[in-house]
Amino acid sequence: DPGSREVPRGPVVVVPEIDEIPDLAPPPRRKRGFGWGTLFWSAAGGLVSLGLWLAAMRLVEDLTARAPWLGYVGIALLALAGLAAIVIIGRELHGLWTLRSIAKLRDRAVEAIAGDDRAKAREVVEELVELSRANPRTAKGRARLAESKGDIIDGRDLLGIAERALMAPLDAEAKQIVAAAARRVSLVTAVSPRAAIDMVFVLVTALSMMRRLARLYGGRPGALGLISLFKTVIGHLAVTGGMAIGDSLVQQVLGAGIAARLSAKLGEGVLNGILTARLGLAAIDVTRPMPHHALPAPLLRDLVADLVGRREEAEDKPQAT
Repeated sequence: DPGSREVPRGPVVVVPEIDEIPDLAPPPRRKRGFGWGTLFWSAAGGLVSLGLWLAAMRLVEDLTARAPWLGYVGIALLALAGLAAIVIIGRELHGLWTLRSIAKLRDRAVEAIAGDDRAKAREVVEELVELSRANPRTAKGRARLAESKGDIIDGRDLLGIAERALMAPLDAEAKQIVAAAARRVSLVTAVSPRAAIDMVFVLVTALSMMRRLARLYGGRPGALGLISLFKTVIGHLAVTGGMAIGDSLVQQVLGAGIAARLSAKLGEGVLNGILTARLGLAAIDVTRPMPHHALPAPLLRDLVADLVGRREEAEDKPQAT
């Protein structure tokens, strides 16, 4: 009799549906304590600035003692130098503030996606539109978002629409920037005779690539901002394990046959290109004001396949001629 069956007793486990599981979780907040390194460099910079100021004032006094008009010229030049220093410092601080604002905006987007918060999603979209307003590549996307502004859309879907509208053209150009930097590094390091030249060229190319990516997504990093961005990208790679490159990865990406036929110098160039591509992908994750949610993240395999394809074409051309 079905009615006489005993109901199994035990803890009731509620399994959420797949759609109810958040796609992303907010990143853990790292508590920042007192930085002795920051205190040291601030104090050292203050001492150097005081020394330069005293040296400049002493120079003005000497010029005034020699001839009054030389003193006036020295004061005018000192004022111009001070004005230029104030403008440069302001630009550096604005670049650092922009990078931090983009990082905070990305964290808020992650929280809005994870919690499906419609109000927070609207705030994030408004800031994204304002951030990309000066970029002509996002004009169509901004117009599309303005048309659907009054629609009732869930927070997660709204951010997905904003990502497709605003980030898709920027992501396409970002992939081109990373691929071009990887090809350039691979070619130069393959023909360079000295390792020191390779290291300098890779560093300069990586910094230039990061600066271009940051400007593409709305950042304006100066010298200090670029150093901070480089440290953040390296930290991101260390957390995600992105710097681990071995023979298995080379054979997986390039194929066992191609990896076996590569010469030592050519293989070194390809590996440097792969490392540059990894730095570029990490820089995209850091400088992008939104996480990859509705759009797929760029893959290293695609960039390296393009890199090896162009390398094989370059090798086949001299043979054909």
